[in-house]
Formats: sequence, C-alpha cells, structure tokens
Amino acid sequence: MIQNRPIPVQKGKTYTIDILRLGSNGEGVGRYENFTVFVPLALPGETVQARVTLVKKQYAGAVLTEITKPSPDRVQPLCPVYDCCGGCQLQHLSYDGELKEKRQQVQDALERIGHLPDVKALPALGSASPWAYRNKMQFPVASAGKGKLAIGCFAAATHQVIDVTSCAIQKDANNQIAAIVRQWMKEYKIPAYDEDKRTGIVRHIMGRVGVHTGEIMVCLVTAGVMVPHMKDLVRMLRSALPGLKSVVQNVNTRHTNVILGPKTRVVFGAPTIHDSIGPLTFNISAQSFFQVNSEQAQRLYETALEFAGLQGNEIVVDVYCGTGTITLFLAQKAKQVYGIEIVAPAIKDAIQNARDNHIYNAEFILGDAAYTLPELIQNGIHPDVVVLDPPRAGCDEKVLHAIARTKPNRVVYISCNPATLARDLAYMDQHGYKTVKVQPVDMFSRTHHVECVALMSRVQK
Repeated sequence: MIQNRPIPVQKGKTYTIDILRLGSNGEGVGRYENFTVFVPLALPGETVQARVTLVKKQYAGAVLTEITKPSPDRVQPLCPVYDCCGGCQLQHLSYDGELKEKRQQVQDALERIGHLPDVKALPALGSASPWAYRNKMQFPVASAGKGKLAIGCFAAATHQVIDVTSCAIQKDANNQIAAIVRQWMKEYKIPAYDEDKRTGIVRHIMGRVGVHTGEIMVCLVTAGVMVPHMKDLVRMLRSALPGLKSVVQNVNTRHTNVILGPKTRVVFGAPTIHDSIGPLTFNISAQSFFQVNSEQAQRLYETALEFAGLQGNEIVVDVYCGTGTITLFLAQKAKQVYGIEIVAPAIKDAIQNARDNHIYNAEFILGDAAYTLPELIQNGIHPDVVVLDPPRAGCDEKVLHAIARTKPNRVVYISCNPATLARDLAYMDQHGYKTVKVQPVDMFSRTHHVECVALMSRVQK
C-alpha cells in the first residue's frame, strides 16, 4: 500500500523558501522540500523567510517576513498602502522585470495548459508610462468610524476598503474626483453605505476621463434615489474640474457585489463623454465598456489589425463585438465587417458609434455567435477573417466549433486571460488551426493582468 508523503510544513511556522516563478495572481511560487508554497510580494530568484498561514494537501500559503536574498529586479513600491491594497500586485517589481514576467506567464500557459510548446510568446509590448494610465476609477466607499471615510480599493479577497488618497495608476482627474466627493460627504455629512446594515447613501464613486478629449464624467453610485446636497456636489466638481461634461447618479438598491444598478439619471451635463482610439471617436456612458488604458488600447487594436492582414477586399466577422471598438478599427481596412454581440444595449451603442465615425461597411447583429455564424454562412457570407475578444472565462466551445466550421483563413483572438487563451488555442489546434504567434500587450501595468493578441491560420489539407 502506497502511503501519502507527509506534508513538510506546518501552519504558524516560518520556513526558508526559494522562489521559482510568479503565479497567475502575481504571487511568488516557491518550494520547500519539493512542496509548493505561495508567497505574495516575493519575486523569482529570491530566497525568503515566510510564515505559513494555510496548508492544503498540494500546497501552502505563507506571508513574507524577511527577504534573505533579494531579486535584482526588486524596487521600492511607489504607493504607501501598496502592501495591503488589492489594486496592484507588482509595484515591487521593476517595469522591465514586469514585462519579462508577463511574457513568461503567457509562455507558461501555452505550454502547461495549451500543451503548445512550439508556440513562443513574443516580448510584451510595454507602456510608455506604467503609471497614471487608468481612465476609469471605481472606488468603494465605507465608514471608517468616528466620522472618517474609507475611499479606495478592497483589500485582496476581502470587503475591507483600504483608504487611498491618491492612486498612482489612476489619471489625475480621477484622484481629484475622489477627493472632492470625500470633501462633500464630510462637509454635508453624507453617510457611506454600510453593506451589512444596509444603511447609508454612497456606495461607489466612478470617474471616467476622455484621455484624448479631456472630457470628464462623474458617476455617484447610491443606495437610494434621494441624495441631499447633490447641487452642492455638482458646484464643487464644476469649480475644480474644467473638463467636467457629465455628472450622473446610478441607483443600486440590491444587496450585491455588482457595482452599478439598472437606473442611471443625468444630474448635470450630458449622459456620455467622448474619447478616441486612433482616428475613431467613441461615446462612453457610465455603463459602457471601454478599455481602461487608452494609450495601450490603440497598440492592442493596431496589433489585431496587423494580425488580421487585411488588404481591403476581405469579409471580417467580430464575434464578441461589444460596442464595436475593434469592429470599427477593422472596418477601416476591410471590405465588410459584421459584429456579433449577445448584449442588446452594446449593439445599440455599436450602431451609434459606426454612425458617429461615418463608417458604412459595418453591420451589427444581436445574437449568439454559435448560431449567428452558421446563419451567415447559410446566407452566403463567408468570412476571410474572424476576430474574437471574449470575457475572462474565454470562448464558449460552441462558438469555437462554429468558427472552425466556418473555415476562415485567419482567426485573431484577443484575450485578457492567458489560461483560457491557451485552452482555446489548444481546441482550435485540434480543429484545423495552427497558432502562428502570440503577442502580449501590457494594458494593466503594475498588476498581474496581461492582455494578448494571438494569430491562428487554417491548416490547408
């Protein structure tokens, strides 16, 4: 009878751990007597002292207590609450080191999950500035006791709000918005929402900045319709923010982790602001999806356009088209593009975005791509290129099956999750499509997230 090998670590004890790589959440992954230990804030190549806080059959979790041998890529974090705030995970890593690790994260996923060892991830496309890039802020608001407020980010894996007075990855206007709302709440004694007691008013503060237009939106998420002194808040915002174009109130009465509720009303100005990606301009509402890094979004879309290899006579289908940002980018070089999306408001926005940009070779279809793609084929529309940008969970297998049966010459896959990208590339590899190249793009600097663009080509039989 084979007995299980005893676990070599115990909860509460401190061990010397050699860190080998970064995990998918940016934590150090190390070994102690060939047993895996996860150590947040540790870096590859480091030897650390870590106190074990969690023990499972296959791994343990620990907290960093001392760095015995530091990595040459270790740097001093810029943010004073970095170690407890859940917003960033990699401020202790140099930016060059971060780009190398993100490429490695993609490569590891291709090999371990996709079983595609011959596919090599290209060096990650870094940002000109890894700081102050986020055009969208969503800060929870909570009472910190004795009349104090906590406005910032949730601590990792908790609902404890870490108070942030200036976030280093946010655009300056977003930090200003948070400071003004904080001042308004204190001055007029506006209570924060308490999710346990279900009392109070202000749940979240959202700020949106049109990076290329200078336009600013403020969205106050409240637990009820009635909010005292809203006119005073608008006055304070208008006085401090010359680019203010929109103040809206979103009402969320539900006991939920979802930030926005179903109802939004305009308090001041317009319901949307504008921003551009390349030559295209987009309307952005409180609910709109728009890439949070405007500068890197252009590099991402230009990469997708390059991979699509359009010469001007192709039919292109964008499978998860959302509000049509990528679809309209592709339309500049294609004969005809079709965007498919299952969310009705997104299709409405996509149609409006096409009109606003005077693009007439784009058609948007409301529906499930698993069924809409075969219908296009039945109607005589045969795409040369299919582009997909699914959510973090990756592409539905039914959609992948429909793409493979459609037999486009090229498939361009934009992904925000290397693990599900690798899984889906493996599926397509078994259904007639070879992965040609994978380009990581750093859309979310100082965090563990990495975006990718992958090109697949149909294998000719």
